[in-house]
Amino acid sequence: MIRHLLVLLLMSLPMASFAFDSSHDAWTKLLQRNVVEIRPGQATAVRYAGFASDRPALKAYLDSLAAVSPAEYGRWPKPEQLAFLINAYNAHTVALILETYPRLKSIKDLGSLLSSPWKKAFIPLLGKTISLDQIEHGMIRKPGVFDDPRIHAAVNCASVGCPALARQAFVGRDLDRQLDTALSGFLADSTRNRYVAASGRLEVSKIFDWYGSDFEQGHRGYDSLKTLFARHAAVLATTPEGQTAIRSGRYKLDFLDYDWALNDAR
Repeated sequence: MIRHLLVLLLMSLPMASFAFDSSHDAWTKLLQRNVVEIRPGQATAVRYAGFASDRPALKAYLDSLAAVSPAEYGRWPKPEQLAFLINAYNAHTVALILETYPRLKSIKDLGSLLSSPWKKAFIPLLGKTISLDQIEHGMIRKPGVFDDPRIHAAVNCASVGCPALARQAFVGRDLDRQLDTALSGFLADSTRNRYVAASGRLEVSKIFDWYGSDFEQGHRGYDSLKTLFARHAAVLATTPEGQTAIRSGRYKLDFLDYDWALNDAR
């Protein structure tokens, strides 16, 4: 009798009572099990074989994202919306890799001369079926919405050249700190960003070539790549002389080749 009454009570509650889990705890649990640090605080690798074993849990998380309505999303504060989109991008990227894993060496193997894996519309989100590109460029980077260039250290393209796939979900209440940590950690990784004292060159990821304009809009205090690198001089150079050179802009800027190899931990 009591169970019957509880069922009736639950059925009578409005759908809004079953709110989306804004802590993204299910995604964090998957990340903790299947993402490993290879350079602490700077780079990670992904156990795609582990994600394959966790496919039901991954699907359940992706289904929870798909269940969010545009109206519900629209009521959230901006940090919560941005965290939702970053997590959706990263989780769906993992799901895309699993479609053909382990028979691929790069996410680019999923495309061709006439198609791109980032333009494939396979993601049910906010009432539409969209692509990774639409999440990143049409929503996250859409001018006037979030205007946060630090997202380039948060979205992960399943490649060695990418910033680390974080081992914890992004969450609205802590997003500002998380994005700062992600950007600083990426810039500190000398395999992808470094000052070479012998030649006076600052060698940085190709990401800053592709998306340098996002750091030139004045958002979050970044009005140029020089401002970005000056602010993070302490992690880009290992000596006081190098750090002074970066802060004063006395260097030749070079963009490194991008490593598209799959960021697999096997």
